Amino acid sequence: MKFTSLALAATLMFAATAQANESVIRKALTQQFPGANIASVTKTPYSGLFEVYLDGQLIYVDAKAEYVFAGDVIDLKNRTNLSQARLNRLQALKWDTLPLNNALKTVKGKGERKLVVFSDVDCPYCRKFEAELAKVDNITVYTFLYPLESLHPKAVQTSKQIWCAPDRNKAWDDYITRGTVPNNNGKCANPIDATIALGSQLKVSGTPTLVFANGVRVPGMVPAAQLERLLAANAK
Repeated sequence: MKFTSLALAATLMFAATAQANESVIRKALTQQFPGANIASVTKTPYSGLFEVYLDGQLIYVDAKAEYVFAGDVIDLKNRTNLSQARLNRLQALKWDTLPLNNALKTVKGKGERKLVVFSDVDCPYCRKFEAELAKVDNITVYTFLYPLESLHPKAVQTSKQIWCAPDRNKAWDDYITRGTVPNNNGKCANPIDATIALGSQLKVSGTPTLVFANGVRVPGMVPAAQLERLLAANAK
């Protein structure tokens, strides 16, 4: 009983200290970064640092926020990027809120596994990812045409032409694999502008960006073997 009481007291003291530190950190960062959205402040298990999720990114600070550390925390033993893994969880989406009717739908095999991809038609990494995706079976893929106009000026128009093609999936495949542009003006009713707004709202800053059935997002091109592991780890 005595041990239990001491353990409880220690837990309450730790919680109170963490809350006090959070208050100090929030105040200090608010002064340094007026208007910034500090979504969360969390004590980490390494080096006495606090993780701060600020304006969609992770930074690390000491208990008084006198020093800020920007960059990834790597677990060398397991070769794991702890910062990216944590960011993936913090930025997880609610699958049911995604407007899947605005995406190209491709079913392979039984289609039991689900994946959303934000993809830019002129992104070379997206093309590499499509080649890897071709090796994966039993999956339903929802591809949002998400042109990054600042990087690829023609991507918006091409995306609209793909959507306006009689067979959108074939038009997408033809363009990604052979660079064949659909023969239309892209002026049909299409969701491209809505997808651009959605991606901006969700802070999708690069392509491809993958979203798994449990809402976890993973940025960047991944090979087929890694995609299989991610599908297994992030099934709904």
